[in-house]
Amino acid sequence: MNSFSDLDGEEGIRIKNIFQFDQAKGLEILVYITQKISALSLEKKADLYNVLKCAFFAEKMHLGEYGRMICGDNYVAMAHGPVPSHLYDMVKLSRGDGDFAFYEVNPSSALEVSGNALKTKRNYDDSYLSESDKECLDKAISLYGLMPFSELKKKSHADPSYKTAMRNGTISLEDFVMSLPNGEEVMDYLKTRPVSAAKL
Repeated sequence: MNSFSDLDGEEGIRIKNIFQFDQAKGLEILVYITQKISALSLEKKADLYNVLKCAFFAEKMHLGEYGRMICGDNYVAMAHGPVPSHLYDMVKLSRGDGDFAFYEVNPSSALEVSGNALKTKRNYDDSYLSESDKECLDKAISLYGLMPFSELKKKSHADPSYKTAMRNGTISLEDFVMSLPNGEEVMDYLKTRPVSAAKL
């Protein structure tokens, strides 16, 4: 199978559009997940590992149920599981150990990061998140927000899209889609929906 990045014409554009990262929405996802996990935690903070894994699983849920990503991040198959590349860069920038340029947002104004512990400096902006976004984020948080590291690592390592990727390589778009229980149905939808619907 060809990579989606190799597709020509409208079909290739249509599929690639769902994976264009939305900086503003990405930051609100981090704030939302961090706030929700912190509310559940006795320490009133969220662990970096859990936050990023919640984002991964929520994006997969949303793509499978609604045919689009939430923020369209790229996922890298790192040693401890799949990692949303841009969201991780935002966290590192907020922690002071990242040299990344986000022209639309300032992650440090929203997140306080010490080691692997995340806290928020403000409430999330509800205008960026749809009801379906929050539905899938809440499902992921309820399942994985406080899951112990070893158990969550095992769960994320079992994901088919992670297992087929090279370590420290980007998970391919086709593997991401086809790892869904309804992957073929989603793939067909992404190939046939109108271009104007690509960012809905």
